[in-house]
Amino acid sequence: MSHTAATGHRTPTRRELMKVRLASGIGSTIEWYLSFAYISAAGLIFSQQYFGALGPNALIVSLGSVAASFVASPLGGVIAGHVGDRHGRKSALIGTLVLMGLASLGMGLLPTYDQIGVAAPILLVAFRFVQGLSTGGEWGGAALMSVEYAPPAKRGFYGVFSQIGTPAGFVLSTAVFFVLQITTTPEQFESWGWRVPFLFSVVLVLVGLKVRTSISESPVFAEVQASHAEASVPLAEAVNGYSWRMVLAGGSFVANILAGLLLIGYLLPYSTTNVGMDASAVLPLLTLAAFLWIGTTVLGGSLADRYGSRAVMTWGYLLIGAWAIPLFMLVDTGSPAAFAVAVNILAVGLGLSYGPQSSMFAALFPSHIRYTAASLPYAVGGIIGGGFAPVTAEWLIERTGTSISISIYLMCFVAISLVSLALLTPAHFTGWPKETAASKISQPEGQAS
Repeated sequence: MSHTAATGHRTPTRRELMKVRLASGIGSTIEWYLSFAYISAAGLIFSQQYFGALGPNALIVSLGSVAASFVASPLGGVIAGHVGDRHGRKSALIGTLVLMGLASLGMGLLPTYDQIGVAAPILLVAFRFVQGLSTGGEWGGAALMSVEYAPPAKRGFYGVFSQIGTPAGFVLSTAVFFVLQITTTPEQFESWGWRVPFLFSVVLVLVGLKVRTSISESPVFAEVQASHAEASVPLAEAVNGYSWRMVLAGGSFVANILAGLLLIGYLLPYSTTNVGMDASAVLPLLTLAAFLWIGTTVLGGSLADRYGSRAVMTWGYLLIGAWAIPLFMLVDTGSPAAFAVAVNILAVGLGLSYGPQSSMFAALFPSHIRYTAASLPYAVGGIIGGGFAPVTAEWLIERTGTSISISIYLMCFVAISLVSLALLTPAHFTGWPKETAASKISQPEGQAS
């Protein structure tokens, strides 16, 4: 019987590793699929059917309700992190999927303002908040399950399966809305068609639950349990002993989430409303860029196993920063070809800076508090970088009259992430203390690269 170098436990079979990667990726894909479905519905449906009583402010409030998920995510990270660090990654991941399914079902069946009055928008925001609780706990568990199962030399590659959920969720959401638009009349879509994406997600959640209940607990956490090393209060230990690492980890993420939401949450309305491009031309180009983002995310994680997570993320951010001004200059031409170049190069930078994140975050924190300590920087970084990204970008355009202001906004956040990565030193990467020096050589994210 073979054993892993890191834990001394039985080496998982190829079938088990495949199921773990699937379990990791399916939750993050559903999470982002629902997020994009909500963003789409907020602009198309919710402003009329749930916030219409607010008159001219209905659209702004409806789009603002998107932020309820980001606000809830740190709390979700704390709750799921406590469960994951005390009782196991598997239990927490099952819980996040259940929450996700309940919130989606609630949205899909929720009566409108005309039917139940002010309770409708209140319940809608409440369901969005519950989505955020799920989101805050989902990423940390999904990332750790993959990375903690991985061979030491392949943690970067295994970690990408929680990362590809963002572009994959966008592709899935776009496909579902496209099918609905060509198979229903405008009246049917407004009446019941918009509910289909949320109800369909319940089916996805059930599939995800079947996969997740079939996998075993993370071998790394199994060792924590076997040695009775669980933290009594993971949050307190994480904050007291690793707060600076958490700050730097969150800082390393803010530019990526901002650039990602500009790509898949802002450039469509910007290019159609401000530039005058046809949505039927823009949406396929954004979808192709999302596919490229998936590919370069896998590439980024694989390169991290060879060159180190910090180095690869730095390359990605340097590309995003250098491309921030040309990005909008090309989009502003109104040319589909120029738009395609703009978004595809941005997608490369996004993949390189996003792919290594799971393995890097895992390497920063010890296993007995890792779920909590990794989830909080991700959630808080998501609020700072992405919680209000589309709204801020639109405000900048209205105030300055030029897209250069958005480029500068993005470049400032790139600078924050680059500084955060630079301040992370080899002394911060203590997440795998039991590995031999030879194993550490094959796991570069703990090096100064």
